[in-house]
Amino acid sequence: MSIHCNAKLEDIEKTVLMPGDPLRAKYIAENFLNNHRLVNTVRNMLAYTGTYKGKPVTIFSSGMGMPSMGIYSYELFKFYNVERIIRIGSCGAYDESLNLFDTILVNNSYTEGNFAFEWSEKEEHIACSSTTLNNQIEKVAKNLGIKYIKGNTLCNDCFDGYLDDIQSFINRFPKELNIIACEMEAFALFYMAKYLKKDAACLLTVVDSHYKNLESTPEERERSLNDMIKIALESV
Repeated sequence: MSIHCNAKLEDIEKTVLMPGDPLRAKYIAENFLNNHRLVNTVRNMLAYTGTYKGKPVTIFSSGMGMPSMGIYSYELFKFYNVERIIRIGSCGAYDESLNLFDTILVNNSYTEGNFAFEWSEKEEHIACSSTTLNNQIEKVAKNLGIKYIKGNTLCNDCFDGYLDDIQSFINRFPKELNIIACEMEAFALFYMAKYLKKDAACLLTVVDSHYKNLESTPEERERSLNDMIKIALESV
């Protein structure tokens, strides 16, 4: 079994929502789930299982970056028989038309990193989300009347906000991918899902913008994330 999770097999549901921040997992459980209970505390990577409108679901934090996401998504898929994971996180905008708090549904995740090569000696730098999950998420978003943008995103190893020359960094991306935003976990999640024949999707909320020189406060981020959380939970 997992060496990074102390949950019992029966503690984890078939559908998992994965925020990066453990405290965000706690927030979702306390504000959206009924009968929630804490099921993992190892490394303070908090996980909760409960019900949403009668449907069982687990909220499991992933931590930051592809290595952390790769570990937890693999163990959930492999050892806990999870069938689908929806990442719910924040991102930075690389498209001038995006505004703070916009919701993005990721289609493809691109990375310059070598996650795929380290895992299976394959030179793969694009990982795809689940068409089945994305179709369900799009249907739910439309029914809820919540606007979203579907597009390709970057999964980076370095926090771009600290780079000396971010424009040079952006100029390296394959132009045909039309990358609209960046985050740090989706590629690993999609790659693990494909490797283990599972389903994975990623919803993101824009919390800062390269072009508009804007960023949100922690309080604003929390409020804006609720739309994304509702879409994910309703998709369950």
